[in-house]
Amino acid sequence: MEITGYIGDASPVNNKVIAELRGVSKRFGDVLAASDLDLSIAEGEFLSFLGPSGCGKTTALRMLAGFEVPTEGEVLLDGKVVNDLDAYHRPVNMVFQQYALFPHMTVAQNIGYGLRQVRPRLPKAHIAEKVSKALDVVQLNGFDDRKIWEMSGGQQQRVALARAIVNEPKLLLLDEPMAALDRKLRKEMQIELQNLQRKLGITFVLVTHDQEEALSMSDRICVMRDGRIVQIGSPQELYDQPNSRYVAGFVGTSNFFEGKITDQDGTLTSVLLDNGLTMQGKPVGQLVKSQQVCVSVRPEQMKLRREGEGLNVVVRNRIFLGEHTEYLVMHDSLGEFLVLSPRQSEPDNGPFNAGEDLLVSWESSAALILDNT
Repeated sequence: MEITGYIGDASPVNNKVIAELRGVSKRFGDVLAASDLDLSIAEGEFLSFLGPSGCGKTTALRMLAGFEVPTEGEVLLDGKVVNDLDAYHRPVNMVFQQYALFPHMTVAQNIGYGLRQVRPRLPKAHIAEKVSKALDVVQLNGFDDRKIWEMSGGQQQRVALARAIVNEPKLLLLDEPMAALDRKLRKEMQIELQNLQRKLGITFVLVTHDQEEALSMSDRICVMRDGRIVQIGSPQELYDQPNSRYVAGFVGTSNFFEGKITDQDGTLTSVLLDNGLTMQGKPVGQLVKSQQVCVSVRPEQMKLRREGEGLNVVVRNRIFLGEHTEYLVMHDSLGEFLVLSPRQSEPDNGPFNAGEDLLVSWESSAALILDNT
């Protein structure tokens, strides 16, 4: 199949499973890097593994690629167990954090390298044609003879992507490919990767520790901790309905107030905070009376005002961020926490100032009662 078979509007994510991890664990000596991973990846989906360094996300990716063999469990591609199948025999390609390009080769030679290794008898003219089409996909037409060291970081990343897609993989694995780019270029490449994935229709699996990257690009996010999958869902699901304090703190920013459940009444649960105050919120998961929990409130759900009802706070710091302003406020019992105020909601007499006494409030439905782990 020619690479042109992928070009055009990609089909929406469907229910066909392209890859699976079934009860997969991986040990390196005494270290359990991945534990009992169960995951199905749909054809045409953009899935991200998200978590801090050492959580097992790259190990999971390397087992899909074939660079690591599971200690337990099965890896499946297209419904077939591939535990013993070498990486170069799998319909999978990987883009590494450092791109792994050959500096002594031209752009075209780098992109065609994989084709020459896997299909050594492929005519040179056919390789050149496929390389040209791959360059067109990543918008690097005319860069065929350019040396790698003559290109910017963003251009090098595109070369690495072109080399990965020229073999027409069913699964494209990306191991923190934008970690070395500056913030502006990283955001540009996020958009380009999304467009590329939609254009090609290839299943993308991304490893990242950057929550913004995962939220902005993914159809689903797989949050990992200590080698385990702790929650899988769409970006909105994970942001709005995290199943624990860990997920709420890793996916976005939240304020946490610790305490014990005192009452459960309908859709709201009451929590007696450690400082003696009582808060109400929506419980998430199976929580019981007297359980130690935390109340999670997103900064943008809180509202500051100079008059009216609310908790008395003092502004400690103000950071202007363009469309919104971030305020660090202090309450006598709750301590310091963040409030995010959209620019259009600022009062007519200007933004709030450091040292100013204000009132803060939020809806009970905006507070989530979470397992405190």
